[in-house]
Amino acid sequence: MTVHPGAIASQPAAMHASLREEAAIEPEAPATGPAKKETQVVAIYGKGGIGKSFTLANLSYMMAQQGKRVLLIGCDPKSDTTSLLFGGRSCPTIIETSSKKKLAGETVAIGDVCFKRDGVFAMELGGPEVGRGCGGRGIIHGFELLEKLGFHDWGFDYVLLDFLGDVVCGGFGLPIARDMCQKVIVVGSNDLQSLYVANNVCSAVDYFRRLGGNVGVAGLVINKDDGTGEAQAFAQAAGIPVLAAIPADEDIRRKSANYEIIGRPGGRWAPMFEQLAAEVATAPPLRPAPLSHDALLGLFKGEAVGRDVVLEPATIEDMCAASVLAKPSLEVVYEGSA
Repeated sequence: MTVHPGAIASQPAAMHASLREEAAIEPEAPATGPAKKETQVVAIYGKGGIGKSFTLANLSYMMAQQGKRVLLIGCDPKSDTTSLLFGGRSCPTIIETSSKKKLAGETVAIGDVCFKRDGVFAMELGGPEVGRGCGGRGIIHGFELLEKLGFHDWGFDYVLLDFLGDVVCGGFGLPIARDMCQKVIVVGSNDLQSLYVANNVCSAVDYFRRLGGNVGVAGLVINKDDGTGEAQAFAQAAGIPVLAAIPADEDIRRKSANYEIIGRPGGRWAPMFEQLAAEVATAPPLRPAPLSHDALLGLFKGEAVGRDVVLEPATIEDMCAASVLAKPSLEVVYEGSA
């Protein structure tokens, strides 16, 4: 067989042309429509103590009562996500159980870490004691173990992840950074600190969208809403919807303090959580428009955030609590030097 030299010479040119054509193809735009995966994975972020666990326990319970298969995963080192669901009882965490099983030379089984109530499946990743490890690294280790247990093969309609939003180390940003969820929901209230955290989460989503990620913000849940409107104004400025406004009501506070689920069908607060369940199911993952710090402060009255305070620079005399004697320089200057 005779190969013409011109054919050999043309092969690199053809390959280069093919590569140029491939490189010219624009990447697909990040998703902005409803999540299409069979399992919707939703990560809930917010300031510690803002009410994420309260919201998730009642939301997951309502979803299960509506016939959905729901898995609730607590990703907070406090391991309090499932406490309301289980009437105040704590369940063994994945990290704690994994350590004990490893020392005993045993493997972790689903029944060791996953528990259920009235159709809701729930587990806690857990975290290290103060000063004895990185909480973010614990989150990463927990998800590695979930993958070994077959996480990607489980058949749930919804997986709800409870994350701290005011901890900025990498493990807590895992769902956003690695496209492990389709949607993020932020929980906030009408106070600067919780909205500062919500804005930070929106900034993280926006950052990874600019890098080609697909995770978006489904919306804001306002907890303990007293009607002053700052959280509503934040959502509007950031370009995200308000999915629910849970009022600052004494009945809710008292029942939650007694570890009582209020998201029960037929109950006083059932319509609120039925609506939230519907919003979570259909809200598209949006790319938010995070606010600058000054814009965030602008949502509040000046007296509430101290905008009338003038920053007075300190002096070295202030720091030493005494007058400071100016000492001559010890620099040597040579005669005739330039």
